[in-house]
This record gives sequence, structure tokens and C-alpha cells, in this order.
Amino acid sequence: MNQRRSASRCAELFDILDEVKDPEIPVLSIWDLGILQDVDLENETVRVVITPTYSGCPAMQQITQDIEAALREAGFTSVEIKQQLIPAWTTDWLDADARKRLREFGIAGPGKTACPQCGSTDVTQISEFGSTSCKSLMRCNACQEPFDQFKRF
Repeated sequence: MNQRRSASRCAELFDILDEVKDPEIPVLSIWDLGILQDVDLENETVRVVITPTYSGCPAMQQITQDIEAALREAGFTSVEIKQQLIPAWTTDWLDADARKRLREFGIAGPGKTACPQCGSTDVTQISEFGSTSCKSLMRCNACQEPFDQFKRF
């Protein structure tokens, strides 16, 4: 994904959209999360391609509105946003920095589960669904704190 961004002729647009945060995880931009796939400018129309973390993600409507607002605030009046489902979003698109910021925010990343509060791997799944459908609700057996964990997609 980084190659696509670094090769883009629209670096300014990517920079503008770095300010658009995931409404459920405000420590990550839509780029950090892997939702923002591509940005292009053609004949004064900004075209944005996004991929939801899963079909039916309720945050996508807010994210679309936030993208439009950020681009309009930057002076772009014509904005087209396309949702792309293939390739499907995957947690593999979260880089090490995004996983670290998730942990600091109190959410465990996908894969081997460790409590984001104390680091213990002695955890129990409380529910397959956490605060959103893409996360499970976990509890640390060491510090007894509940936390969300991103499911592996």
C-alpha cells in the first residue's frame, strides 16, 4: 500500500485525508487503518477509493462524510467516493505503528492476544463481539481489565 501512496501524483490529497480519522478509533487515520486505497485528481474532481473493514460497517457513512468535508474544506468542490470490496480489507494492512497506537488506545491487534493494559497473554474471550462487529471482547486474567481485540480478517 505504501508504494501506491509514494508513487501517487496526489501526495497533497493523501496528506489532507491523513486528517480523517476512523470514528471508532480516533488514533488511526483511514490510511493507517487501510481503508483509504487510492486518491486521484482528474478534471478538478477528486476521486477517492475506500475499502470498508467489513461489508456493512456502520462507520463507512461517517467516514465518507468526513472525507468529503476534509476535501471541501481544502477547496475541492467536486468529490467522488467509491467503495471497493475487492480485494477485501485485511488486518494485514495494519503496520507495526498502527498496531502500537491501537494497543496504546486500549485495543489489542489481531493475532496473538496480549492485554493492552498490562501486556499479559493470560486472557479470556468474553464475547465474540466487542464494541463493534470487527472486534471481540476480551478480559485479562492478570489485571482483570476488559478490552477489545481486532479480529483477524
